[in-house]
Amino acid sequence: MLRISIIGGGIGGLSAALALRAHGFEPQVLEEAPQLLDVGAAIAVWPNAMRLLHHLGLGPQILEHAGVIEDIQWREANGRVLRQVQLPQSDAPAVALHRADLQTALLHALPESSIRLNSVFIGYDQNDADVRAHFADGFATASDVLIGADGLHSVARAQSIDHTPPVDCGYTVWRGIAQSNLTTTTAIEIHGRGKRFGVGPVGLGRTGWWATVNKQLQPDTDGTDEQNRLLALFSEWCDPVQQLIAATPTNSILRNQAFDRPSLLRWTDGRMTLLGDAAHPMTPNLGQGGCMAIEDAVVLAQTLDRELGKQQRVPLSNVRAALQTYERRRQTRTAAIARCSRLYGGVGQWENEAAARFRAAALSRVPTAVLLRVLRLVFDYSPFTTS
Repeated sequence: MLRISIIGGGIGGLSAALALRAHGFEPQVLEEAPQLLDVGAAIAVWPNAMRLLHHLGLGPQILEHAGVIEDIQWREANGRVLRQVQLPQSDAPAVALHRADLQTALLHALPESSIRLNSVFIGYDQNDADVRAHFADGFATASDVLIGADGLHSVARAQSIDHTPPVDCGYTVWRGIAQSNLTTTTAIEIHGRGKRFGVGPVGLGRTGWWATVNKQLQPDTDGTDEQNRLLALFSEWCDPVQQLIAATPTNSILRNQAFDRPSLLRWTDGRMTLLGDAAHPMTPNLGQGGCMAIEDAVVLAQTLDRELGKQQRVPLSNVRAALQTYERRRQTRTAAIARCSRLYGGVGQWENEAAARFRAAALSRVPTAVLLRVLRLVFDYSPFTTS
C-alpha cells in the first residue's frame, strides 16, 4: 500500500488523514506540538466544507457542537444596518464552532497510533524509491508521498518551493469566544474606519467574535491586557461589541497579525506536495482558510486513489504526475478565493472618511442577486462533480 506521511496535525493535516483513510490508505500524521491542546477561537465551516465533512462521516458530531448560520448582516459602527442577505439554499448548512471542537472530532475519527506528536520537522530528501522526512529528535520516515500541511510558515514549502517571508497586511486580528445569551443565526460584520468587528453563533450558548484594526490606529498600550485594549478601541461601537469583549477572559483572546502570500504556481516537488495554508495562505476575511484545507484534503485523497490506487513502491515519475494532477485541480479555485479574501479585507480596512462612505453606499446598493451568485460560487463546490 502507498506509504503517506503528513506534516502537521492542524485542521488540514487531520482532514487529509481522514480523507485518505476513507480511500483505504493508512497515513501517518507528524505534529510538532507535544499535545494537541484545546486552543483557538471560532472557525466557520461554510457549506462547501461542511458538505465534505458530512461525506467523511463527521456531520452529526460537528452539528452537535456548532451554531448554524442562516444569514449575513453588515452594519456600520453606529449600528445602522447596511445590508442583510439570506444564505442560498444548500444541501449542507453553514456553521461555526470552536476550533478545538472541530479538531477533536477529526482526532476521534483517527486511530491514536496514526499520529506522532512532538515531531519537529526539519526537512526532507528524496530519490526514485522514496521521500524521507527528518525531525529534530533524529526520527525519520520513509514514504511514497509526503504532504506538507504545516501552515503559513511551512518548512516543506521553504525548502524547495518558496522561502520568501509572508507579507504583513497592515492590520491586527483578535479572536475570542464569549458565553452569551445571544440567540441568533445571523453572522454580523460591523464596519468602521480602519476597524471591523464580526459576530456569529458558535453553539452551546457561546458567541464567537473577531476584530481587526489597522496598525496605525492602535494606541501605545504596553502593559494593558487585550480585553482593555479592545474595549478602548471599540468604545463607542454598537451592541453587542462591548458586551462580547467584556464577557471574554483576556487570557483567552487571541491576537495575530494578518499575513498573506502570493499564490504559488507550483505546490509539488517530486514526491512532496503542499496542502492548506502551506500551499495557499489566506487572509481571514472570508472565513475560507480552513474550508479550503478541507477541500484540498478530499481532492488529494481522491486523486491519489484514482491515479495510484493501492500500489507499493511507486516510481517517482508516477507520484509526481499524480500530485501535479491534484495541484491542477486546486490551483484556480484556491487562487481565486485568496484574491477575493485579500480584496475584501483591503476594502473592509479603509479608514479614509470618503472611502468608508463609498463602501457603505456600495454595500447597501449591490443587487441581492449578485451577492447570492458570489456566495453560490464559493459554497456550491463539490469535488465529486469536478474533474
